[in-house]
Amino acid sequence: MKSSNLPFVLQALTAAIFFGASAPFAKLLLGDISPVYLAAFLYLGSGTGISLLKLGQRITRPSQQVEAGVKKADIKWLAGAIISGGVMAPIVLMVSLQNTPASTASLLLNFEGVGTTLIALLFFREAISRRAWTAILVITLASIFLSTNFSTGFGLSIGALGIILACVLWGLDNNLTRNISGKDPLVIVAWKGLAAGTFSFILATLLGNSLPSFTSIALTMGLGFISYGMSTMLFILSMRGLGAARTSALFGTAPLAGVLLSIFIFSESPSISYIFAGILMIGGALLLINEEHSHLHVHKVLFHEHSHRHDDPAHNHDSTATGAHSHEHEHPAEKHEHDHMPDIHHRHEHSGM
Repeated sequence: MKSSNLPFVLQALTAAIFFGASAPFAKLLLGDISPVYLAAFLYLGSGTGISLLKLGQRITRPSQQVEAGVKKADIKWLAGAIISGGVMAPIVLMVSLQNTPASTASLLLNFEGVGTTLIALLFFREAISRRAWTAILVITLASIFLSTNFSTGFGLSIGALGIILACVLWGLDNNLTRNISGKDPLVIVAWKGLAAGTFSFILATLLGNSLPSFTSIALTMGLGFISYGMSTMLFILSMRGLGAARTSALFGTAPLAGVLLSIFIFSESPSISYIFAGILMIGGALLLINEEHSHLHVHKVLFHEHSHRHDDPAHNHDSTATGAHSHEHEHPAEKHEHDHMPDIHHRHEHSGM
């Protein structure tokens, strides 16, 4: 993988670490807050924290537009992502968990990465090489080892199929978000967090859950800001350069960070399965990091808006702007060959991989 893609890899891995931290820290909070309210305030913490970051950005840099704003044409993608990943998936998951063994649920929740990849391949025509497929399957297998306890029972049921459906909905969320990954990630994450959090809050209230203490709410929202808000923002930035499938695969290393933190927080001893899963995840990540993809390809005329710099050879169009900025610009049609990923400039058709 060319060095210019390394920042996108680091963004995906950092997003995984932030999200992986949510499980052990949320476990500490569960004694004081119901699961549905926990989800609500995690999402609300994400949306509120990111909104405050955006407000601070506008106050300190009122005249500088670094990121592209969400336009009318983007609303359908954003709304679809919110409905599929922030509303429908949690409902399907909660209903399905009622009649599904814990080991089955842990196993099937790892299907999100595979679901993201299949949707990216079949519906959004994202190029996925054999090397990338191998890495995705290896990381998914490692995640299964980390999160599954087969001694508590296993079985495929309607509930299990529901969990698979929830993972597909989250995979759809990832792919819909990829289509607007060139737009301001702070705006995208703020909308997703506030919408999903409000929905979960209303649901918890209707279910008659007890409202937690102010301290629990504050701690949960703080955790949501880091583990959901910052994590999702980095996930979106990574998709700009790696596409949905590869970013999702690297994000699949999140359980590794979660288990590692659990070892320190709860003084748990690392199991053989954890060590084996860690080796598999590192191997899968290295497969993606060292992936190279180059072939003769055609760029059609592309007119879009996203954050860029004019010292980038691909963006040397006429403009007086300096540094990172955003404005609508055109890429002329051309045919050439170079190393690339399915980023925001390379979502062309592939005849074979």
